[in-house]
Amino acid sequence: MAIPSTRDGFKNYCLRALGFGVIDINVSDDQVEDRIDEGLQYFAQYHYDGVEKMYLKYKITQDDVDRARSNETTTSTDSKDGNVTGSFLEGKNYIPMPSAVVSVVQVFPFDDAVTNNMFDIRYQLRLNDLYDFSSTSMIQYDMTMKHLDHLQHMLVGETPVRFNQHQNRLYIDMDWENKVDVDNFLIIDCYRKIDPSSFTDIFDDIYLKRYVTSLIKRQWGANLSKFSGVAMLGGVTMNGEQIYTQAIEEIQRLEEQIQLSFETPIDYMIG
Repeated sequence: MAIPSTRDGFKNYCLRALGFGVIDINVSDDQVEDRIDEGLQYFAQYHYDGVEKMYLKYKITQDDVDRARSNETTTSTDSKDGNVTGSFLEGKNYIPMPSAVVSVVQVFPFDDAVTNNMFDIRYQLRLNDLYDFSSTSMIQYDMTMKHLDHLQHMLVGETPVRFNQHQNRLYIDMDWENKVDVDNFLIIDCYRKIDPSSFTDIFDDIYLKRYVTSLIKRQWGANLSKFSGVAMLGGVTMNGEQIYTQAIEEIQRLEEQIQLSFETPIDYMIG
C-alpha cells in the first residue's frame, strides 16, 4: 500500500480511492486542491492531531511599545441618517501573531519567581527553612508557597489577554509604560496548526484520508449532477445525484465521528 507523504501523493491516493485509473473522476485539479485545503482546515479546527501545544517566545520591540501607548479612534453612526453619534478610543496594545496560531491560552506571568533579593519572603523561606532538604519537611514550604501564589492572584492577578485567530493579533491588557521594557521576552502558551509542508506524516492520517476522499466525491457528484442522464464513453451512465448523496452521508458520519472521538474539549484551548 502506498503511504502518502507529500501533498501530491495524498491527492493521488484520494483519487485512486474513488476509482481513478479505472474510471474517470470528473473533477478539475483546482477543485481537488480546494477540497484538500478544506479538509486540512477542518482537520486543524476539530482534530486533536491537527494542532500542537506550543510555547512561543516574542521579543518586544520599540515599535510594539510605541504602538501600545497609542490609540485609534473609531466613530459610530446613526443607521438611519448616517450622522456621527460618538467617537471611541481603542487601545492598540497588541503584538502580531502567526496565522497558524488558532488559540492563545495565556501569557506567562511577568513576576520573578526566582529571586536573589534577600528581603523577599521567598528568599528568606529558602534560606532559613530549606537549607537542608534531607531533614526538613516540604509540606509546610509547599503550603506557604501555595498561599503566596493565592495572594498573588488575588492582589495582583494575571495579565488579561484577548485573541481572535482571524485578527492575528494578541491584545495584552497591561501597563505598557512600566510593565515591560524593549528587548524583554514574552512567553505565550498557545495552540498552533500542524504545518503539512513540514510534518508530512499528517497526509497518512486515516481520518484525513477518508474525509478528503469524501469531499472530492461530493465535488464529483456535484459536477456530474449538472449532466444527469448523459452517457459516458462505452455507454455507461453516471448517476451524479447518487454519488453526491452518498458523499454527503459519508461526510456527515465522519464529522460526527470527529466530534465524538477526536475533538479536543473546548476548555483545553481557552485561557
